[in-house]
Amino acid sequence: MLLSFLYFALVGGVAGFVAGLFGIGGGVVIVPALLFAFAQQGIDASVMTHMAIGTSLATITVTGSSSAFGHWQRGGVAKPLLVRLLPGLIAGAVLGGMLASVLPAAQLQTLFGLFLILLALRLLFSRMPTAAGERAGGLQTTAAGTVIGAFSALFGVGGGVLSVPWLLRSGASMTRAIGTSAACGIPIAAFGALTFVVTGYRHAALPDYASGFLYWPAFLGMVLCSVPAARLGVAAAHRLPAGLLRKLFALVIMLVGLKILL
Repeated sequence: MLLSFLYFALVGGVAGFVAGLFGIGGGVVIVPALLFAFAQQGIDASVMTHMAIGTSLATITVTGSSSAFGHWQRGGVAKPLLVRLLPGLIAGAVLGGMLASVLPAAQLQTLFGLFLILLALRLLFSRMPTAAGERAGGLQTTAAGTVIGAFSALFGVGGGVLSVPWLLRSGASMTRAIGTSAACGIPIAAFGALTFVVTGYRHAALPDYASGFLYWPAFLGMVLCSVPAARLGVAAAHRLPAGLLRKLFALVIMLVGLKILL
């Protein structure tokens, strides 16, 4: 148990830094790492992927809050866009959590890997939009928030892998897109995690120390190191060039997607 806790703390540190640097919540690191750990612990395969996603979302709630606060202090959050996105993000997070509860674990894992690879290719080969006035219509923003929330909760990634590209297209700079994305990830993760706890409640295959699809030892171990690491990631994000940030963001997503599929 001690080795597992240390492993979870290490994962939390890496995920926190990635969350602060890219505004993606850290789920692209947490979910694959938890899948590996749960397999080693002998957790039932029928709940393993769902527990990895549910625990990831709960951790992102804490990590994302630290990351978002750091970006907010540096003026890196587009507040009007964030406010317009919130209703859709919350509705989508609940929808994604409910959908994940009825999908087979193997299918969910494959979809997650393919989703990340396609998104990485789009980021690498599409042109970087010019930062403009950060404008988007109300209906368009609500629809975008719902899609971002649903897919993010479904895959346990907290929102950034979708919201950063959308915010770039809406005229935000790379740094502002990352900061706003970090803030977007908080309601997605919170409502998504709650949905996973409810849908997994009293599942017959759950291990000890689990509340629904939330595994407490992993959550506590990751939170221990993720918060200070997130602040380091925020500082790095505000120093690196936007073009380099975009390429690093895409490459991280690509590597994780390939790892999951292979």
